[in-house]
Amino acid sequence: MKKYIPFHKIKDQEVIVVDGLHPRNLVLSHWKGANTLSKIAADTSGEIVLNAIEQNYPGVDCPKISATHFDIDGFVGVFTLFYPELAKEHNDALREMAIIGDFRHYNPKRKGAELALKLCCWMNKVEKEKFYEPFGEQDEIRLCVTKFDYFLKIFPEVIFNPESFRADWETEYNQVIDGLSQKINSQAYPSIGLIHQEVKKPIHYYALFFGTDNYDVVLSTYPINKYELEMKYTTWVDIVSRPVLPRVSLKNLAAELNKIEQNEFIWEVDGITDTGPILRLEKQGISKAERYANPYERKIYSSSIPEEKFVEIVINYLNSKYQNIKPKNFWTWEEMKKI
Repeated sequence: MKKYIPFHKIKDQEVIVVDGLHPRNLVLSHWKGANTLSKIAADTSGEIVLNAIEQNYPGVDCPKISATHFDIDGFVGVFTLFYPELAKEHNDALREMAIIGDFRHYNPKRKGAELALKLCCWMNKVEKEKFYEPFGEQDEIRLCVTKFDYFLKIFPEVIFNPESFRADWETEYNQVIDGLSQKINSQAYPSIGLIHQEVKKPIHYYALFFGTDNYDVVLSTYPINKYELEMKYTTWVDIVSRPVLPRVSLKNLAAELNKIEQNEFIWEVDGITDTGPILRLEKQGISKAERYANPYERKIYSSSIPEEKFVEIVINYLNSKYQNIKPKNFWTWEEMKKI
């Protein structure tokens, strides 16, 4: 019988660890340094677990399963280990669910994406209402256990009959669809891994990141000189589907912008080891939970810098940082910090 083991209680037990790191147990994860099992490697932890189940990878039948945190990708992996046959039946939707949940890459043309979007929207709403929002608590290792207990019990029913749970996913689902219609233009800069998204108003991430699959930096510009520049989660983990450029610090870019910004707000950004650093104008700072939330859920301030000038400064900065650097797989934090 399968059993979820809280990460902080593993001790000497033989356990499969999903979407995290562990020094001696079987780790099925895309975290840096973990995505090394070439036969089952994939971009998300959920896909790695699905591959392991399909191939009956050695050790995958271990009845004890753990994770360091709760998120959609990690849940897909844990759920797959608990319900392997059910996971095989819904393979496409679960793979898309992991991709949407972690990278926010929704693409309605991909098989299983429509169901996956509904499931992600359902989980987002229920997680916030019954528990707490992502990054809303510091003791995630301990507190995530109740989330896994709840969702592992109810999810088989939800994936089998999502229409019965429409009330929980419909509002956010419609926000995503509406967001797709708010995008004005996309301009890609492959040599620096950047895609510029011009949008009528702040929208849901699943809509904002549509079409950004092959890019790792997103510049979002809105009317009235409102901007955000984000390093995507795709460079915090080790993806295998394509080579990537390393993360670079945006601290000096923030300093450059602050020299010419002419209002009371300050350009700020977290360091490269943050899961998704966002360069944005700040009045008094926002929490990790607020930065993780959708753009329409946080205040975005107008800059005194004209959009054309702002875009030019960003592109020039990244061009200077990536000069003579070629994309590759599996950048280490040490390598990126040196850059």
